[in-house]
Amino acid sequence: MLIVVCGPTATGKSGLAVELAQRLQSCIINADSRQVYRELDIGTAKPSKADQMQVPHHLLDICDPTETLTLAGYQERATTVIDQIHRSTRGWARVPLLVGGSGLYIKAIVNGLLIPRVAPNPELRSQLQALGQSQCYAMLRQVDAIAGQRIHAHDKTRTIRALEVFYTTGIPLSSQQGEQPPTYPIYQIGLDCLADSDRLQQRIEQRTAQMLEQGLVEEVAGLCDRYGRDLPLLSTLGYQDIKDYLAGTTSLPEAEQLIALHTRQFAKRQRTWFRADQRIHWFDSDAPDLIDQVWRDLQVHFLDHAKDLESVHLEPVNG
Repeated sequence: MLIVVCGPTATGKSGLAVELAQRLQSCIINADSRQVYRELDIGTAKPSKADQMQVPHHLLDICDPTETLTLAGYQERATTVIDQIHRSTRGWARVPLLVGGSGLYIKAIVNGLLIPRVAPNPELRSQLQALGQSQCYAMLRQVDAIAGQRIHAHDKTRTIRALEVFYTTGIPLSSQQGEQPPTYPIYQIGLDCLADSDRLQQRIEQRTAQMLEQGLVEEVAGLCDRYGRDLPLLSTLGYQDIKDYLAGTTSLPEAEQLIALHTRQFAKRQRTWFRADQRIHWFDSDAPDLIDQVWRDLQVHFLDHAKDLESVHLEPVNG
């Protein structure tokens, strides 16, 4: 069995997950595509050391910033961790929590995506990028018409990846994709600001200010010094805006505003992605009794599967 905690950024997923994992005496598996990297802590809102001491966390800090963890690589690691937990623990401790806002990471596990095991080829990618997106997309439509229909004409990343898979294997990407969902039950929790649409913006602004207070500027400066300003991860959400500030192209207040703006835009895309999945049980992030609501719904949802957990009894919520 598996519990998923997902939703837009800054909705309190990590906090809820820690509380829930403590009640279950279980553990958390990271599903954030940037928290897998060491040294990217503040800008990715990585769980604090205190939270990590309260509940075991898996798949945090497993790669150096100069490495690339592919979706297939993440799926393999996460699946292995889940299998190990299912085999080595008993009762509700056998139910790990998959927690994060990276929709494709979560979909890879929940839907059991069949992903071509083709490692990134920097030389091939460089050659394709030199051709330009227009020509690459035209090539894709020729060698893989189905992928060409699924991928937007301006989506450079997915276009090059599809061509990379084809030219590496000789088989169209679309012919290598599919789904093989896991056989164990999955319960998905979605967090969002349901009662007040403006509340998420406030949460994002508060978290952005908190990141700066915690030392985001120093974190980015240190990464630039150690790995160079061209490190790909420094072009991601939050890091790029601070990098621009360090270069003198913006002021710190402007950088803070840009981080909040770009985070709101990102949260909107996350919301669209997760809302398309009808299997997710949605809860209001600001509900004062959020953990109790989730706990009651969890008991109802998993009642039919009690035998799979050796009939472990969940105590009712106090109060």
